[in-house]
Amino acid sequence: MSLFTISQERYYNNSTNFTGNGSTVAFTLTTAMFNPLPSALGDIQIFVNGKEISQGNYSYSSPTITFSGNTNNTDVLESNGAPKNGLQIIVVQVNAIEELGSYQHITLADVVNNFMISYVGEEKIIPKVKRSNVLFFAQRAVQELSYDTLQSEKSQEIEIPDNLQMKLPHDYVGYVKITWSDGSGIEHTIVPAEKTSNPAALLQDNNYNYLFDNNGNLLKASESETWKKFSTNTTQEEADNIYLDNDSTFKALHGQRYGIDTRYMNTNGSFFIDQIKGKIFFSSDLANKIITLKYISDGVATAEEKIVHKFAEEAMYKSIAHSILATRANTPEYLVARFKKEKFAAVRNAKIRLSNYKSENITQALRGQSKWIKH
Repeated sequence: MSLFTISQERYYNNSTNFTGNGSTVAFTLTTAMFNPLPSALGDIQIFVNGKEISQGNYSYSSPTITFSGNTNNTDVLESNGAPKNGLQIIVVQVNAIEELGSYQHITLADVVNNFMISYVGEEKIIPKVKRSNVLFFAQRAVQELSYDTLQSEKSQEIEIPDNLQMKLPHDYVGYVKITWSDGSGIEHTIVPAEKTSNPAALLQDNNYNYLFDNNGNLLKASESETWKKFSTNTTQEEADNIYLDNDSTFKALHGQRYGIDTRYMNTNGSFFIDQIKGKIFFSSDLANKIITLKYISDGVATAEEKIVHKFAEEAMYKSIAHSILATRANTPEYLVARFKKEKFAAVRNAKIRLSNYKSENITQALRGQSKWIKH
């Protein structure tokens, strides 16, 4: 048995090569080959002479791979399972989180490299530009596309603590939906509380004069009275009292109630967001429930996020080109207008492709269009 090479492949996959000798059935991995070592059988793939070996023909107990009796790979394995003499054995460590579905994306670095090759140079649209400028406009394009074109929705699940507050994620830009999940895992949408907030509570003396510190700054309470009252209010209990206990209220209003504002027809609790403090505040009936926050990020908060779906690749190139030409002095106006139109068309195409409409889903939705609606 001999060790050939250790290489770092794209998407953080490690691979290492061995040579079969026809008798050895156990191969030991080291941290020099894989760091960290694979922890489970599903973390590795084995190829002998380019043929992937079925997991039924080997087992893995970190750090040792053991080949077993061969039943379906007789062209590359001996009857005892050992790889045949002189054949190349490749062990690949697969990081499923990084690898699965990765082909549908292109990295931001590749976008910049492709742009420099295709758009910059002699007899091209942009004769000369710094790579740092291209990178800046590429990041800006990712941010703009993330808001309404790219699939940049992220989610975060936590259990609401007793203080009924949730910190906003560091890469939060805007929320899509906030829900709580019941015992069956079904999500229930929480509506925003439009008629309350958490204002800055100024401290006052007995004469209602504002209090200041030694530097002349206004002193503020840690929590506002508005929030304290909202957090101790049991919305559901009040609703039950109105509808069940206080029948006299409805008798007095008999024939006078013509409708109800559906925005407030809700039993799932409510929330409001304090953008300055970076927190979400929930009503008391949501205490200790599992909350899911679905939100929009700008796509450049971390290195792992700097990827672009291939459906939006052309939109990236057109956006970068338009930004560079529009901010450069003495650029012909017709050229800027041309790339503005091309950018608009490319972004529109990306939206259509990423919307992922399926004819079967549309057909299923339209099947109910002829149903009678009873009043």
